Amino acid sequence: MRKAVIAGNWKMHMTCAEARAFAEAFRPLVSSLPADRDVVLAPPFTAISTLATALDGSGIHLASQNVHWEGKGAFTGEIAPAMLLELGVSHAIVGHSEPRKYFSESDEQINRRARAAQSAGLVPIVCVGESDGQRESGETERVIRRQVEQGLDGLDTNHLIVAYEPIWAIGTGKTCEAVEANRICGLIRSWVGNPEVVIQYGGSVNPATIDQLMIQPEIDGVLVGGASLDPIGFARIANYQAPVSA
Repeated sequence: MRKAVIAGNWKMHMTCAEARAFAEAFRPLVSSLPADRDVVLAPPFTAISTLATALDGSGIHLASQNVHWEGKGAFTGEIAPAMLLELGVSHAIVGHSEPRKYFSESDEQINRRARAAQSAGLVPIVCVGESDGQRESGETERVIRRQVEQGLDGLDTNHLIVAYEPIWAIGTGKTCEAVEANRICGLIRSWVGNPEVVIQYGGSVNPATIDQLMIQPEIDGVLVGGASLDPIGFARIANYQAPVSA
């Protein structure tokens, strides 16, 4: 049975002091989570060590916001898998729409990052998703299938997570309708070819939308951006409840 993964991507937010304060507020709010879900936080690299100490023994996992494909070398601004493992990191986000957009990350580079992460023992969270223009022109399925096939090439699909993040819904306040997000996640699962692969939805997820998203059979969790910066709001997301049928 697939386990839900509730992940928060802090992006370029949170100093060490702010991360420590977040952990103090957040930790007691998720101390009694059901066993059917995991919580993952992806702070900036500078706050990983602080957060690892503050969350020690809580069962909350840590992710990096990226990882390089080489173990060491002249790669200014990058970070190697071993450096992350030393700090207790268990997951690594790769292929997020922002590096794709701002730094022209290709599917080949994303695949190399994911392979390196997985080879080192990290669980890659591989992000895929279409732009507003691609959706409007009917290219959604073609674009995402290409990202899946190229980004996951050579990976063990039993030890990774795919995050479907429609670019037009990230940080815009727009949320893909739950039924449509479920449809795309189902297609991704069929393209991956592993019925047990964990597939998240991401894109303006918040406490008001989480319950409806998590009742969908193909959605195995969420990758949350801005709403993960508030410990109370993100705790509500982690403590999601399926709506009660009338």
